[in-house]
Amino acid sequence: MTAWHLAEDDLRAYARGELDPPRLWSADTHLTACAPCRSRLADAVDPVALDLAWERLDAELDAPRPGAVERLLTRTGVADHTARLLTATPVLRRSWLLAVVSVLVMTVLVVHLVSGPALFLALAPLLPLAGVAVSYGPTLDPSYEMAVVAPVHGFRLLMIRTVAVLTAGLVFNGLATLALPGYGLLALAWLLPALALTATGLALAPRLGPVLAPVLVGAAWVAVLLVAHTQPSTGLAPFSATGQSVTACVAVLSALLLYRGRDRFDARPVGGFPDTGAL
Repeated sequence: MTAWHLAEDDLRAYARGELDPPRLWSADTHLTACAPCRSRLADAVDPVALDLAWERLDAELDAPRPGAVERLLTRTGVADHTARLLTATPVLRRSWLLAVVSVLVMTVLVVHLVSGPALFLALAPLLPLAGVAVSYGPTLDPSYEMAVVAPVHGFRLLMIRTVAVLTAGLVFNGLATLALPGYGLLALAWLLPALALTATGLALAPRLGPVLAPVLVGAAWVAVLLVAHTQPSTGLAPFSATGQSVTACVAVLSALLLYRGRDRFDARPVGGFPDTGAL
């Protein structure tokens, strides 16, 4: 049993968080052993202030902890909300990156076994297209609602995530290209098609939607490759000098169309894109 109890003024100061050491330390020690003083403390605490304190504690406990990449971005000057939206990009997560690496490794192995770069050149441009497709839009992006209410223009967010996805995808594709040294510059012929497919998919997304547009672009790419394959006289048409020139023109044209339609990405914040009936 304690031989003394906290003074009323000290008890109220303790409840308000205004009691200074060393009396604070003495009060902490005393309250752990004195039930009457704990009861007086409960009566001295403002119920409204106590509820607010619990709400602040709950919010702090529920607040997401920034990861290493997000902390690095904020330290380099990127705004907090931009860093959060960027690191929330689905295809920058470990599962997607591991899947991309696995696909490229298997493709390189098949190329070495079959002795032909056609499969790698056909697949490599589709990976950035798919990655960008799932990085924006209400259908596939789990953080889309957060992106809508964030103080970021929809087109700016799209470009931020596109650059991030393209950087990751092109790095992995480039590493896979190093595993095909026997094909020379032909092993790099996927780069322009990758940029052209990605830009075309983004340019068509405001009209066709974030899912249908990349699907149609990918299907068109496969169709072009099948036609080129059925006509041996044309060789690997998209990867020839003429094909690369055409691909570069498509990439530039699509980029211009994308920039002209940049405001369409904010046309319907909830649905994400205008109705296709507006065509």
